[in-house]
Amino acid sequence: MRTHTGEKPFTCSVCQSSFTHSESLKIHIRSHTGEKPFTCSVCQRGYLSLSHLKRHMRTHTGEKPYSCSICQRHFSRQSHLKTHMRTHSGEKPYTCSICQRSFSRQSHLKRHVKTHTGEKPFTCSVCQSSFTHSESLKMHIRNHTGEKPFTCSVCQRSYLSLSHLKRHMRTHTGEKPYTCSVCQRNFSCQSHLKTHMKIHTG
Repeated sequence: MRTHTGEKPFTCSVCQSSFTHSESLKIHIRSHTGEKPFTCSVCQRGYLSLSHLKRHMRTHTGEKPYSCSICQRHFSRQSHLKTHMRTHSGEKPYTCSICQRSFSRQSHLKRHVKTHTGEKPFTCSVCQSSFTHSESLKMHIRNHTGEKPFTCSVCQRSYLSLSHLKRHMRTHTGEKPYTCSVCQRNFSCQSHLKTHMKIHTG
């Protein structure tokens, strides 16, 4: 009945957060005490609750019990399935307060907001170049190390990122996923489409 009334009678004495169930409060208090009584038998990591441990164990077992009813993809977490379902529904519940652009994931919104603030918190320790996203820094560092971990299965050429490899693979498959909205001409790269659009826009 508390789910209907909104009643939360169990209150944390440390931060005053309230909970519907006493068990939820018990688990929450461990975030203050640092107690993690549930330990993974494989990697020895500790967790606040049994449910958290069970969820973690799927990283070892590979179990993915949550299935998409539309495309049959499987997920290890219910939250991942919920996020995935937005790719089918088109739902984008996270909206930028500056430009009103919407996103399906909160993490995507947080990353987008940095384009407005100019924040670049990820800095290269070699050349001090700064980046908005951690993934951009990770890819940049490969310019220093020479690492190219993504290899074409057809011609064995290697690339800095998966996106670069995917773009290259189109030279083998002939795929052209970017279409001009004016003349319907197709292109293998988004940059090629942008260059082409200048013909129409003058």
